[in-house]
Amino acid sequence: ARVWPRAIGIGLIGAFALGFGVSGVRAALRLADALPAALEGRDLLVTGVVATLPQRSAAGLRFRFEVERAQRADDGAEVAIPELLSLGWYSGFHEDAALTLPQTELRAGQRWRFALRLRQPHGNLNPHGFDYELYLFEQGVRATGSVRDAPAPQLLHRAAGYPVERLRQRVRDAIDASVPDRRAAGLLAALAVGDQGAIDRDDWALYRNTGIAHLVSISGLHITMFAWLAGAAIAALWRRSSRAALWMPTPLAARWGGLAFAFGYAVFSGWGVPSQRTIWMLATVTALQTLGVRWPWPLVLLLAAVIVTAGDPWALLQPGFWLSFAAVGLLMASSPVRAASPSSHDMTPTGPPPPAWRAALHRVAGAARDGLRTQWIATWGLAPLSLVFFQQISIVGFVANLIAIPAITLVITPLALLGVAAVPLWAVGARAIGLLNALLGWLAGWPGAVWTAPAAPFWAQLAALLGAALWVLPLPRHARLLGLALLLTLVLPPRALPPRGEFELVAVDIGQGTAVLVRTRTHLLVFDTGTQYTRDSDAGQRVLVPLLRSRGETRVDRLVLSHRDLDHVGGARSLLEALPVDELLSSLEPEHPLLALASSTNGRALTAPGDSRASTRSATALTRCEAGQAWEWDGVHFELLWPPAAAYGQGWKSNAMSCVLRVRAPGPDGGTGTSVLLTGDIERDQEAQLLQRAAEVLRSDVLIAPHHGSRTSSTAAFLDAVQPRIAVFQAGYRNRFGHPAPDVLARYRERGIRIVASPSCGAWRWLAAVERGDAGSVGDGAGRDIGICERDAARRYWQHHVPAADDR
Repeated sequence: ARVWPRAIGIGLIGAFALGFGVSGVRAALRLADALPAALEGRDLLVTGVVATLPQRSAAGLRFRFEVERAQRADDGAEVAIPELLSLGWYSGFHEDAALTLPQTELRAGQRWRFALRLRQPHGNLNPHGFDYELYLFEQGVRATGSVRDAPAPQLLHRAAGYPVERLRQRVRDAIDASVPDRRAAGLLAALAVGDQGAIDRDDWALYRNTGIAHLVSISGLHITMFAWLAGAAIAALWRRSSRAALWMPTPLAARWGGLAFAFGYAVFSGWGVPSQRTIWMLATVTALQTLGVRWPWPLVLLLAAVIVTAGDPWALLQPGFWLSFAAVGLLMASSPVRAASPSSHDMTPTGPPPPAWRAALHRVAGAARDGLRTQWIATWGLAPLSLVFFQQISIVGFVANLIAIPAITLVITPLALLGVAAVPLWAVGARAIGLLNALLGWLAGWPGAVWTAPAAPFWAQLAALLGAALWVLPLPRHARLLGLALLLTLVLPPRALPPRGEFELVAVDIGQGTAVLVRTRTHLLVFDTGTQYTRDSDAGQRVLVPLLRSRGETRVDRLVLSHRDLDHVGGARSLLEALPVDELLSSLEPEHPLLALASSTNGRALTAPGDSRASTRSATALTRCEAGQAWEWDGVHFELLWPPAAAYGQGWKSNAMSCVLRVRAPGPDGGTGTSVLLTGDIERDQEAQLLQRAAEVLRSDVLIAPHHGSRTSSTAAFLDAVQPRIAVFQAGYRNRFGHPAPDVLARYRERGIRIVASPSCGAWRWLAAVERGDAGSVGDGAGRDIGICERDAARRYWQHHVPAADDR
């Protein structure tokens, strides 16, 4: 009897070691399929096949490309590059941009020869942000790049491979041609062929805010429903044939037939990671049922998870994995225990049977009751995981899902699929989508429709997940109340705010552009908002707003837009529409559209529940940057040094009008303290004028490098006046401007200035602490003096390592 526990323990340890080893080998093999650094930025001639549906956007096309042959463009020498690339074929994001004729011909399964410029996978890295490099690594993409115009791209073969992708392409093209409403066509394409990129950006926001985003992609719910419907149809047909029933029992045929049809649907819809997880779960359950094995539900779920992770070890790092298995586990664990079957004498009828209509009504009421209970458990049982992964939950999600689940699963998705055979059904589906979107928009407009909370520490996340399990399980009331108390650690987590007289600075990693957060004890200042990536994507929507919400920021006290260049104000629209802004300080011309937007839109900006200032907030104040303006928040001094008031109306170029802001935490008895200088894109002429006007106040510990390290800025005289210990360069990896320039970096290094650059650092956090002579003072070696790089604090093996000296 003692042998079995020991054998089980040894088996578990062996299984863990085997899984760990196999995952390590697979990771090593994938890392080995890397783009040589010497080929980054060089023109290559690459022949291959379009491996996925091209994703269209306002800027052009994105698609996966399977490489067959690669050569250097200059000498034709063969080179080895990764087998799978993620490519962009851009046409620009200005309003009159349009796809060129070759771009309109691009389809999945075609063979092309492109002139490409590649680079190793590199993404922005911010606290609690999306890990783009993990996303590419999991899918086997080991290089990214863009299509060049010369030599011209060549279409070599229209049907070179990927027959399933070609079929998906034809269906998507047919939807686009048949449905004039772009929003409806995008959702139909997403549900029919898994083209989630076709869904409009505003629609994605609507679906997230109403908690139904899981329904508009090919999720486990769609695959499972498809398997159930296919199994029911197969069973009905199977019973009609006595020969078939003798060859295989009807229940067995229905299970395996439903699984086969679900597998076909998953492949046709793109074989995404959520679809793969669902298929392996269904296959596990079907195999166990066929073998007649009756395992406890936790063991069944564990086996399915083992199979899923064996095929995709990195699934454990994806929110969808935990949400899928948690949903199934909650529903299994919370199923009420059925009463024992009554004895035969209890079943003796005592009167006439009820009418058929009453029995049918009873069945419908029971199904509705079970559906409400299931949705209640799924909504609130998964709420803690939603807060852990996304820092928000939809308060209206319960109601929205009650409407959207039957509408999408039973009406819109079948119409999207049946439209392949009967095109007019897509028009019916489009009308249903319009009605659903209108209803969801009404729900999203409710006050407090979305609850946001700061990212909680790890201990609070574990406590809240335990609390969620206690709350939904069929346990005594006192145990469930304990679960509710544990949930509060996630809903209202503690926040680490700077003490009075100090401030925290975050140089956000947004690629090529500037975005800086300055947080005092009770106030937040945002200096610039990063760039606009495409017409429908910007740094505000993709990086800045999620970062602010994960930090628990529900409003911006002052937004400073240094000047009108797109890499500084490109994300301002998204920020103004997402969060209330009390004051906008800028050098923008009076007719700039952002000023009109700030005064008209910000009054409708969403506020998080619990924001006591939301109801009393007035409209955004618009103020012009002028040298000499100053204010104080929580003992921290802010002062504008540029531009002078006389500069307005003089026709200066935008860089010359950059707002320059100095933030200082004074030392004891009003001493020098610590400070940071934010410079926008000023150039050498403005630096010289600043030396004449305000040389005595330029001295700062941290300098946000002017113009991202351009050759037009960072003169020797300016650096000698500022005397920074640390210089921060916010620039994109291998950006087309060459920022920061090598000779500019050399000037900083000659002066012993520590260089922090976004490509090698990610987001940079620094706490400006006054010198107190204790263990928490500046320079204590604990990282407060040099700041914290996100790439160092959260380094993973799949992330791209950029040497500090190679940030261009």
